Amino acid sequence: MQVRVILLLCCFGCAVLPATAQRAHSAAPADSEFGPVVRSYLGYLRAEQEVVDDRISRREISAAYYRRNSNRIRALRQMAVHIARETRNDYLPELEAVAVDELNTLFESPPSPQTFRVGAILDNTFRYLGAERTGETFYLFARLDPYEQSDLMQKNTQQPTTNAAQVTKPQPTNEPAHTSTAQHGAAVSRPRRISPP
Repeated sequence: MQVRVILLLCCFGCAVLPATAQRAHSAAPADSEFGPVVRSYLGYLRAEQEVVDDRISRREISAAYYRRNSNRIRALRQMAVHIARETRNDYLPELEAVAVDELNTLFESPPSPQTFRVGAILDNTFRYLGAERTGETFYLFARLDPYEQSDLMQKNTQQPTTNAAQVTKPQPTNEPAHTSTAQHGAAVSRPRRISPP
């Protein structure tokens, strides 16, 4: 009798373990196309979702809070996957996803979303990446690294000085003064150094 019970338990264990291993392994192939940095970020988002799921199961948060944060995590994941596939690079900037009523968490004077243009830099701090609809609309931004911020601030402080010098000191020739497009064109960011995976 005991031998039968042991054999049944062994058979049951053999049937359950492959199914469990398959479930655990099924999450990995979806991210296997990416390098370790991107996979790590996607793993971080999965862990964040698990925390939110756990908190709602224990009724520590409201249903509205749960929905918003789950939608935010989904929007961040969609943008991370989009960037990784588009650039084919194992690098992601620091991403921020905010709803329209949360723009004041990033900006002292929140701009209107209607003025956002993909690639535009706001407050020398964020590059607008686009909007993701995941239950509600989230606006996604990449935080510029300190070097990019410093370059932009330096360019912005030099621009008025250069213009003032042109006004007060006319050119000795009759030709009009020329300025570089870097001063008056769209802000150009420094390429990031990519370390091998």
